[in-house]
Amino acid sequence: MSRVKRGIMTHKRHAKLLELTKGYRTGRRTLFKRASEAVLKAGQFAYRDRRTKKRDMRRSWIVRINSAVRLHGMTYSGFMAGLKKANIALNRQMLSQMALNDEASLQALVKKVADAK
Repeated sequence: MSRVKRGIMTHKRHAKLLELTKGYRTGRRTLFKRASEAVLKAGQFAYRDRRTKKRDMRRSWIVRINSAVRLHGMTYSGFMAGLKKANIALNRQMLSQMALNDEASLQALVKKVADAK
C-alpha cells in the first residue's frame, strides 16, 4: 500500500485559518496554534457581543427618550405609562429617532400622553 502524504491539505487548512487572523498582532497572526486559539476566542466574543449589542442599543434608546421627554416636563417612566394608557404602540427605537430628528412630533406625542393621564 502506498503512503498518503497530507502536506497539501494541511497547508490549505492552515492557510484558511491564518487568513481569518488578518490584522491580529504578533504570533496570533503567524503561528497556527496561536492563530487557532485567537480565532476560537474571537468567535466567542462575537457570539457574546451580538447579544450585548441589543442590550446596549436599548439602553441608549431609553437614555435618548428620557432626556428628550424631560425637556417637556415628563419622566421616562411616566411617558411610557402614558403611551400605554393612550394605546399608542411605538417602540423605543422609533421614539428615539423622533427624539433625535423630529422634535415637533415628539412634543405632540408628549402632549397627547399628558392628556391621556
